[in-house]
Amino acid sequence: MTVAVSALRRVTGYACSLLMATLLLGTAPASAGTALSDAQVQQRARAVTQVVLGILSYARWPAEPDPLRLCLVGPTEYADDLIKGNVQSSGRALQVRRLLASDPSVASACDAIYIGKLDPLHRERLFQAVSGHPVLSISEADDPCTVGSLFCLRVSDQQVSFEVNLDSVARSGVRIHPSVLQLSRRRAGQP
Repeated sequence: MTVAVSALRRVTGYACSLLMATLLLGTAPASAGTALSDAQVQQRARAVTQVVLGILSYARWPAEPDPLRLCLVGPTEYADDLIKGNVQSSGRALQVRRLLASDPSVASACDAIYIGKLDPLHRERLFQAVSGHPVLSISEADDPCTVGSLFCLRVSDQQVSFEVNLDSVARSGVRIHPSVLQLSRRRAGQP
C-alpha cells in the first residue's frame, strides 16, 4: 500500500537514532516462568514511554497542538511513566490524562490516545468516536494491528517494538514521518 506523506519539518538524524536505540535496547530479560519484578515492570514502562514519545515526535497534525494532548484509555500496564512526563524531547508540552473509552469528548479532547485493555465493543466505539478526526492511536494490549490503531506496541522481555497499520495511518489525518514507517518494517522483519 502506498501512503502519501507530505513534506515534514526536517528530522534530525539524532532523533531517529534515539528512537532506534530505544527500540533495540528494550528491557532486560526476565527469567522463564517467573513473574516480572517491580524493577522489570518499571524498566518496561520507561522503555514504552520512550517509544511512545518517539512516535509522537515524528507525527504531524493538520494544526499542531500545543500542548499535545495524550489520553490514556482503558486499563494500561506500562503507562505510569507517560503520566509523569510533561515535556517531549522536542520541548513541546505534553498533557496526559485518563479518559473512559465511552467519554463523548475523546475525539475533541485528545490529539493522541494510548489504548490499554478494552473489550471489542468498547474498542469499536472508541474508534468510531475518533473516526474522521486527526487522532493518533497507540495500542498497548495484544492487538493484531489490523483494525483501528495506527501503532501497536510489542512489549517483550528483550525489547519494545511496534507495528504500523498503514491503512489507519492513511485515514487518520495525522502524518507520520516515513522513517518511522520504515523502522517498523525493519523491526517486523527481524526474528
